Amino acid sequence: MFDFRHTNATRREFESLTLEHLDPLYSAALRLTKNERDAEDLVQDTFLRAYRFFDKFERGTNIKAWLFKILTNTFINRYRRKVKERTVVEGAEKETVHERFISRRATEYAANPEQYFFDRLLSDDVLRSIDELPIDFRLVVILADLQDFSYNEIAEIVGCPVGTVMSRLYRGRKLLQKKLKDFARGSGMVSDEAIDAALAPKEPKGPTDLGEFRRKRAAT
Repeated sequence: MFDFRHTNATRREFESLTLEHLDPLYSAALRLTKNERDAEDLVQDTFLRAYRFFDKFERGTNIKAWLFKILTNTFINRYRRKVKERTVVEGAEKETVHERFISRRATEYAANPEQYFFDRLLSDDVLRSIDELPIDFRLVVILADLQDFSYNEIAEIVGCPVGTVMSRLYRGRKLLQKKLKDFARGSGMVSDEAIDAALAPKEPKGPTDLGEFRRKRAAT
């Protein structure tokens, strides 16, 4: 898999720094490609490129952000043109939201329906909602809300201004929030207030809105 022109010591260093990020890279790749095989190929290509250019990585900087930048660029430059958006509809996914819930045992949510909903916020239903977002919005939502990158880190990864990241994240979250509200209301078990509280997004490290960002930027 790797270029053996690198020394064994370099290879060991590369593995020690990068392998711990394999799972989050695959998770993001799966959300981007929406296909397991394509996600595996994307991660493999990411690691191959990362190893090939490991001498360019500045030691002591954020290796995870560096890897995600390679993954993102690889996806945009190759897979976005090559891989058509595919929607695999399985039999279970054809169930309506109501059918999905009533098929669960009542004991799963009878005592605390709101907690049951909260526990499902990262379920397949939510991940499918993320998958349905337009790619530009989906990418920043994945990086901010699933991978915990800051505004500045996301801007570096995707190669656009911080203000653009904030705008895309705001719009992507609004679209996602609507999808999740529709899903939750369809369950008939959760109040609007509980939904709003549960879906209030945590902000990445940085200004909380575009206006604040611009004010802080002007003050520096």
